[in-house]
Amino acid sequence: MQTVLYIIIIIVVLMFGFWAILSTNYRNEEKRRQYELKRESQKIISPIRLRAYERLTLLLERTKPEHMLMDLQHKDPAALHSWSIPQLQQYLLQTVRIEFDHNQSQQVYVSDELWDEILHAREQMAAFIIGIATQLPPNATTEIYAKTMITAFTSNGETPTDKALEDLKNEAKELM
Repeated sequence: MQTVLYIIIIIVVLMFGFWAILSTNYRNEEKRRQYELKRESQKIISPIRLRAYERLTLLLERTKPEHMLMDLQHKDPAALHSWSIPQLQQYLLQTVRIEFDHNQSQQVYVSDELWDEILHAREQMAAFIIGIATQLPPNATTEIYAKTMITAFTSNGETPTDKALEDLKNEAKELM
């Protein structure tokens, strides 16, 4: 009877050992598969994320006053002479909104902190566009408005747009 009991104990110990080995091998194989999936997904996601950083860089660059005004000059050379300040403001605000709306989907590829900075840069640019006009005399022309805007923006030190661009570049470097 004791012999049968020893044999049963040995069989149970062997079965437990066999189960532990199989279980460990299964977990290790699952971890390896997960690692391989993540590595393969990174091969696909990394280029997409880099393109998102590129597009967001263009968004921030295209919404700088000097770029928007040069773009307007290219589209309509007479605009600064024939438009009123409210018309120019409307054009600039619309440009910021369109650029932002066009690139809004890129937020899924960047950190929440960076996206918040981009939102802040957009809001500050809109406030800047509106605020410059309040500093001008009532008879100011659109040329004066444009020059004042460019001068104020370039002499303003680090703007929210510059900060967002710097952080965007840093985050992109971490990806590479």
